[in-house]
Amino acid sequence: MVPQLTLQAPLKLPPSAVPSHLQQLWADSDDGYNGAATFTLVVWEPAWLEQHLARLGLLEEAVMGMQRPCLVDAARRAISTYGLPSSTAPLSHTLAQALVTQPGGESQSFDDLRGQAIESSISELQPHRMITLAPTIAAEQPIDALVAAYCPLPEDSHGGGSVCGDVLVLRGGAAAIAGELDLLPQLIPSHLPCWVLWEGALGEHLDIFERLTVPPQRLIVDTALGHTTPSMGILAQRIAAGQAVYDLNWYRLGAWRESLAMTFDAQDRRESLNHVSQVDIDLEGDQLCQGLLLGAWIASRLQWSLQGGHRHGDTSFYSFQRPDGVKVDMNLVSVPVGLPKAHAGSIMGLRLLCKPPNRRGLSVVLCGEASGCMRLEGGDISSRDLVEAIVPLVEGSLEVQETRVLAGGHDTTNPLLATAAHLADKMLAATVSSKAP
Repeated sequence: MVPQLTLQAPLKLPPSAVPSHLQQLWADSDDGYNGAATFTLVVWEPAWLEQHLARLGLLEEAVMGMQRPCLVDAARRAISTYGLPSSTAPLSHTLAQALVTQPGGESQSFDDLRGQAIESSISELQPHRMITLAPTIAAEQPIDALVAAYCPLPEDSHGGGSVCGDVLVLRGGAAAIAGELDLLPQLIPSHLPCWVLWEGALGEHLDIFERLTVPPQRLIVDTALGHTTPSMGILAQRIAAGQAVYDLNWYRLGAWRESLAMTFDAQDRRESLNHVSQVDIDLEGDQLCQGLLLGAWIASRLQWSLQGGHRHGDTSFYSFQRPDGVKVDMNLVSVPVGLPKAHAGSIMGLRLLCKPPNRRGLSVVLCGEASGCMRLEGGDISSRDLVEAIVPLVEGSLEVQETRVLAGGHDTTNPLLATAAHLADKMLAATVSSKAP
């Protein structure tokens, strides 16, 4: 019979004792049962922003490493309290870095429950093992290893045996965690898929990132959490190397891609897609990953070839060539906003201008909200047919998005993302090289 265990208070052990403890945990079960035959999830969960908000007394709840309304609210209060630009996104790496320099809170204590409180949507997938690496803002803090077993109880008495797993948390300074990474190969069963969920900014702690994300581990990242240049480059490099990679920022673009495709479902508009002359993408602030990925997706689907690019002020200008040899201009415009969405660089609006020969032109304007359409309605569009639509924005926390990835079980990168990431990286390189002396 499968042992029936409920989620228990974690047991603190020396890191060296963890492998033998986990092995012994299931040793007494009947029929050689050794946990759920699902997957292993390794999470790098720095929660720098959350820790600093708690240190400064702006977040009263425990640090959990989860995207919650109380976290976003506390982040917005921090932006106001410390006089940061109102256009700062609440969950941005920029805000986390700004709070590092704010004094105070040295005596402020807070509960740290990272890795111990499992998001219900992830728990329902019954992972075999969850390993959370929880670096602390106290860089010199020694490492703690916390281990627990869990079995979700069936909802009714006829539900059968529960499928069990275990939870491991390694918490301490980043250097201390790095010193224990050699333990992980012993803790990741080779016969099960393993996902590595990197919840920090791409480009930080590269030594740990490289050691954690060795193929065949499947990788989940969020290019919205870091700065554009390292994030876009690392995403493209990992995909090009053949690793299975999923970008949560790409997931947020799903509604934009679907809405644009639906706009051209009408038979009388399809021909206009072959005659796009200009693309304008408005996005919040100067984190460009979403804009680059959306622009690259459009260009790749329409088989345009990149000719060059440069950045001037708040706008990135790109030149493409259509299959018929005609030039297409694409502009990514960074727009400062007073109340930005939670994640940096969110798309605000999109406009496609089409010039079919011997036909009236077409202007397609998509916006995340009604007020966002006003800027894109300007310019020379009076001589064109105008099609407007409001894009339904993706709802749900990061954890819900992550669950959808884990539930899919894909062992390869989405081919649309692979193509878009490669082109987006080339677009970014074109603007960076144009600044070189």
